[in-house]
Amino acid sequence: MHGPELVVVGRVGKSHGLDGSFVVEGASETPERFDVGAELVVDGEVAKIVASKEARGRPVIRLDRRVSRGATLQVSRESLEPTGEGEYYVFQLVGLRVEEEGGRALGTVSEVAPGVANDVLELDSGVALPLVEDCVREVDLAGGRILIAPGFVD
Repeated sequence: MHGPELVVVGRVGKSHGLDGSFVVEGASETPERFDVGAELVVDGEVAKIVASKEARGRPVIRLDRRVSRGATLQVSRESLEPTGEGEYYVFQLVGLRVEEEGGRALGTVSEVAPGVANDVLELDSGVALPLVEDCVREVDLAGGRILIAPGFVD
């Protein structure tokens, strides 16, 4: 399993104990992803979670095989829960063109960063836009673009 049908849900972090357990860095907000018995794709191969706990608010897991630190932990897109109205996964937004009402191109979403009050769309042009209803007028996944209200960019 490789490529776009997989979504990153975390990375192998520092060791936690002597039994092969590790902290999951950048963990998905869905805690069930890291339950005992769940399967993750690591280095293109399926690995099963054989132990799971939490330490300092972060998941600590052990897989049925050794993996190297920094390796990505992935799941298939088909295993993701459907999103609600007006909700999107980060991977759906990254790569979309961003245009201001009126047609001015602002760039392409390179990252969605967590913010204090709301997430932020970071564009390849250096522009940062709040992911709030007043700013984002429309997300058109099929058309590959996000339309924003005027006044959020100089």
